[in-house]
Amino acid sequence: MLAGLSALPELTRGIREIDVSDSSTWTDVDRWFRRWAQHPALRAELRSYLRKLPADRAAAMIARSRETTTHFAWCLQDEPGDPFSLWLHEYKPWHDWRPGYADSVHNHRYHFCTTILYGSYVHERFAVELDAGGQRVNSATRTHSSTWHAGATGSLLSHEFHRIPVVSNGTMTFLVKSRPVTSWSLSFDPETRTSRRHVPVEARLGELIDRL
Repeated sequence: MLAGLSALPELTRGIREIDVSDSSTWTDVDRWFRRWAQHPALRAELRSYLRKLPADRAAAMIARSRETTTHFAWCLQDEPGDPFSLWLHEYKPWHDWRPGYADSVHNHRYHFCTTILYGSYVHERFAVELDAGGQRVNSATRTHSSTWHAGATGSLLSHEFHRIPVVSNGTMTFLVKSRPVTSWSLSFDPETRTSRRHVPVEARLGELIDRL
């Protein structure tokens, strides 16, 4: 931890110095993130950051954020010139979960690093078999399962599949996400063997126009 620098500016400065143009360099981001996440007062600094946000910046953050079936995804920082964005995930109470993305076997359109600020969850990794076009999951085999507690850190590349089947109430995580490296992601329900391809709404404008 560098003296005189608060948590978010230090993280931002460090990642900006790394070439994240391809997945091979994401290990450098992960290395920096793990060091940064050892900050002893990280939760307090994030709380202070949010409390001090001017009204216009708070409104912009809210507009960038979204609700999923399992958590609220708060976009803390998303500068157009940066090859990354910063997020806070606030998981919903277990009884409010609806079947969806986090608790399915899935990958992401982006690489990310994460640390648990509060609470815990079960994290599972999977090896998957895709169809010839790479747009459907035919099968998934769990390769690793562990329980992550506050302070745990990890990373995932866009082509890697995982699942978070159980989360303790109140769990919050902080994430650094790369820009999208693929145009869609996949999810798979092992019980029904249902595979789905997920395309973000902003990528569907051309299709919408063609269908009108």
